[in-house]
Amino acid sequence: MAAAELLAYRDEVADCTKCALSHGRTQVVFGAGSPNADLMFVGEAPGFHEDKQGVPFVGAAGQLLTRLLGEIGIAREDVYINNVLMCRPPGNRDPRPDEIQACEPHLWKKIELIQPKLICTLGNFATKLLSGRPAGITQVHGRPQDVVLGGNEVTLYPIFHPAAALYTPRMLAVLQEDFARIPELLGRAVAPPLPPEPEPVAAQPEQLGLF
Repeated sequence: MAAAELLAYRDEVADCTKCALSHGRTQVVFGAGSPNADLMFVGEAPGFHEDKQGVPFVGAAGQLLTRLLGEIGIAREDVYINNVLMCRPPGNRDPRPDEIQACEPHLWKKIELIQPKLICTLGNFATKLLSGRPAGITQVHGRPQDVVLGGNEVTLYPIFHPAAALYTPRMLAVLQEDFARIPELLGRAVAPPLPPEPEPVAAQPEQLGLF
């Protein structure tokens, strides 16, 4: 049911003109992933590649997001990925308050339909919007909080945007550390690697019945 409703809503907002960004976009970047996902990511806004392809997080930051998910045993297609804004701001500038206000209902609706258990907010804009608090990502990253969004209880987990690691390599270790907690927050552990096969032990003569 969620899948059909989500597709219907995507079609409904494909021609959205609620803010001026609609005049310069190639297409609305609605979101992508499993409509039944327990884990949702909310970024900032589409970039150049996302605007062209209509899919969120397909550029360098998206490739890093996919890699970070893989490191904790989660496939990208099993989560849902979207942004605060569905249209690309010119020159990838920061979202403006009126643009966030115009697009906000679309994000609430997606959260309501998908009903994720855990929402990872990537960076300042998503974190401030969904937490309803002014604290920036540097202050609150890695600190989960329980909130009600889209009429459902959900755990909000602020982490740095993957793009931060593209410009500041030391940020990658911080991201990996924060990502490592996601399975625990989802209430399930990643299966540990299998132990190595034991080396075969040569049979002793007495075991072969020779003595």
